[in-house]
Amino acid sequence: MPVDFSDIEIAGFIAEPKQLPPDWRSRLRMRPKRGHKEQQIELTGEDGNEFRIILRQSDVNPLDFSAILAVRIPDSSRLFRLRRYNGKSHQHTNQIEGDTFYDFHIHTATQRYQDIGEREDTYAEVTDRYSDLNGAIECLRVDASLISPIDDQLELV
Repeated sequence: MPVDFSDIEIAGFIAEPKQLPPDWRSRLRMRPKRGHKEQQIELTGEDGNEFRIILRQSDVNPLDFSAILAVRIPDSSRLFRLRRYNGKSHQHTNQIEGDTFYDFHIHTATQRYQDIGEREDTYAEVTDRYSDLNGAIECLRVDASLISPIDDQLELV
């Protein structure tokens, strides 16, 4: 059964402060997994919601990556993807708007895409805020109210 969140609820999840552990950067170091590298970390938000950061990057194409923020659906093991920061590795089309692009882009969950039966984070916008996975992670940290206990510049990949 699909779970729908309104745009207001989605914005609330994204804005909910989420404290990162002191070793968050080292805990997000990528591990090999069948053709790509992957890692994830669990966080609890200030309001008690459970979140997961998921990182993926292709072994072949360094521009084929995703940095994802998801929230665990209450009373479920399912995740709802709130934001997804993708690399410049594929063409994307926003079905409702009809625009197509091949660039770095940020997906955001929306009620209107849920309403037409699409994945919650189908809508995306082009961005020039990052050009690699580390830049995408930093954008995610800033955009999604991820509070870092220390300001280090450790590379993750």
